[in-house]
Amino acid sequence: MERRMIRATPAARALAKRLGVRDLADVTGTGYKGRIHKDDVAGYNYEEKIHVSPLARRIAESHDIDLKGLKGTGHDHKIMKDDVLRLISDPELKARFSLSDFGEIEAPSVQTGTAATATAAPATAKEAGKQAAPKEAVAGETETVPMTQMRKIIAKRMEESYFGAPTFIQTWEVDMTELLALRKRLIDPIMEKTEKKLTVTDLISMAVVQTLMKHKYINSSLNKEGTELTFHNYVNLGMAVGLDEGLLVPVVKGADKMSLSELVVSLKDLTERTVKKKLLPDEQAGSTFTISNLGMYPVDEFTAIINQPNAAILSVASTQQVRDLKLWLAEERVCALSLQSNHLTQNYPGSCRRQPTDSAQFLLTLIRHQESNCSLQVLEV
Repeated sequence: MERRMIRATPAARALAKRLGVRDLADVTGTGYKGRIHKDDVAGYNYEEKIHVSPLARRIAESHDIDLKGLKGTGHDHKIMKDDVLRLISDPELKARFSLSDFGEIEAPSVQTGTAATATAAPATAKEAGKQAAPKEAVAGETETVPMTQMRKIIAKRMEESYFGAPTFIQTWEVDMTELLALRKRLIDPIMEKTEKKLTVTDLISMAVVQTLMKHKYINSSLNKEGTELTFHNYVNLGMAVGLDEGLLVPVVKGADKMSLSELVVSLKDLTERTVKKKLLPDEQAGSTFTISNLGMYPVDEFTAIINQPNAAILSVASTQQVRDLKLWLAEERVCALSLQSNHLTQNYPGSCRRQPTDSAQFLLTLIRHQESNCSLQVLEV
């Protein structure tokens, strides 16, 4: 009898070995051409032919519970979420199905006779106090915590972006003198109109929006297959916001139609609701370009990962005071802007040696906006 070749990932084979599975031929693979993945192995009970729902399996794994021998309440005795939760709520049952660090089932320790009685009851109150005292932390110990669902999603998307897009980075130092002077002039009118404080980030965001409308290759999106490029005749500006749980990107829709005061209000409102975790799903989707700002920290420069399917992302570092060596007494306020772009979305006009790429043209235009505030002064406040 001819035996068919088993297509399985290394992770699937390792898990099958740990579970004592002798033949992977019984497992139905869900991968390409029937390839068996780890989830296919984990969701199948080989001894009693009982299936496990994905959610029940994740809960069991997070609590180190071996589901062998557990009879589920689902169709065909499939183990469901409620079965695992019921097991967790019962200490005795959980002890029966718990796994040790090596994946073996731990037998609950049972003490009998006078020795058990003597161990269970401390001889004196002093001994009881010693037993109740919490264990002190030992230097060099480590703590392992599970990844939250949000961080898992962020990690997956970051990995797809980092390894899936051929990128290049351009970093320019920008003279912030004129932009800071403009902020000083506009901070009171904006406060009076919106009751919001105008920041450098707001002005940079407005300059970015103006510049994007002149550079369609930067304000574009690439499909997952990498076969189609979509140019946007509008700007939906994403602004990365860091939380303890992870990174979120709220999106200002129609930023190109907004005045400076409207953009300030929108950015502040979205950022505040992001921090309070009141952001709607639709407010995190549809960006055409993203800004990542670490200007509040003493960061010289950094490079953020592209927020797919955007063509590029702008990283804004802190504004720092430097001395011009040519003019001994003169000091400048400069900021490093780093643009990471996807090679697949770039336009290379004419000879690359003579004309800059669209990303370089975008940065040059943006720098002119910031170093000469003429274009920003004509904005409707």
